[in-house]
Amino acid sequence: MSIIVKHIQRAFSLTRDLVENLEDSSLKLNLAELPSNTIAEQLWCIIGARESYFKAIKQGSWQGFSCSLKDATSQQEILSCLDSSSGSYTSYLEDATLDDTQLNFLIDILEHEIQHHGQLIRYVYGNKLKFPKSWNERYTV
Repeated sequence: MSIIVKHIQRAFSLTRDLVENLEDSSLKLNLAELPSNTIAEQLWCIIGARESYFKAIKQGSWQGFSCSLKDATSQQEILSCLDSSSGSYTSYLEDATLDDTQLNFLIDILEHEIQHHGQLIRYVYGNKLKFPKSWNERYTV
């Protein structure tokens, strides 16, 4: 399981790096002339999924979707929620022994996070923003 944990930690770290690289004004951007939400709404979904899947992993069953992020236009609040949700996983997974259901939820959250990375790449390109170095190294953007 340690390999999955390393991949989750890397994905979570990449998400944080991207948000650190954005200004508050960038969070309000969408993909012009295309059906899309905002960068902030993408991040709200990431945080909510992290929190919701974490509950599911701990309980062994889906507990519903919820998100603690209240102000999706504040880089600092988003970073705080990203850090909190990342820390929950790190602390819990250090000593956890997961059954197949829990492991499936863990893989689901990794897939979800990476899927959002793909979407966020389009947002960054579409709005002519810059990628942090970690994204250049990981995704060759």
